[in-house]
Amino acid sequence: MAEFKVVISDPKTGLSVQREVKDTGAKAFLGLKIGDSIKGETIDLQGYEFEITGGSDFCGFPMRKDVLGVGRKKILAYSGIGVRKQEKGMLQRKTVCGNTIHAKIAQVNLKAVKVGGTDIFSAVKSKADATKADRAAKKSGEKPTSQQEAPKVEAPAVATA
Repeated sequence: MAEFKVVISDPKTGLSVQREVKDTGAKAFLGLKIGDSIKGETIDLQGYEFEITGGSDFCGFPMRKDVLGVGRKKILAYSGIGVRKQEKGMLQRKTVCGNTIHAKIAQVNLKAVKVGGTDIFSAVKSKADATKADRAAKKSGEKPTSQQEAPKVEAPAVATA
């Protein structure tokens, strides 16, 4: 059976949420390509609509939109997904995955195009706000709220004879 980790990102806030999709939900992804849309009902998120933006296979090779098919291919590229720019005009041979989702894909990246009734990013928002508050407190010299001071315990004195 196919099983994917789905990373859903919100383009407005930049926050992302990770979900595990198995069995029937995962079957809905098979055969779709980068750029295709998918309804949120397939992964139990009513009212949402997502666009596939990429992913990676079980070995970590990234999917590229311009590489057709399902398998891995070695491409010659100077920039883009899976390529680190070294020198100007320098071409690199890189192994990447095709743009079609298949059973050996481990992670699928989605972008929320249409937001539903329930907010799936609320837990991440509160965590991000707490982190921002801690950073601001650290800059101003105050003690961050998330760090609690542990009580100091002294070791008992050992008598030597």
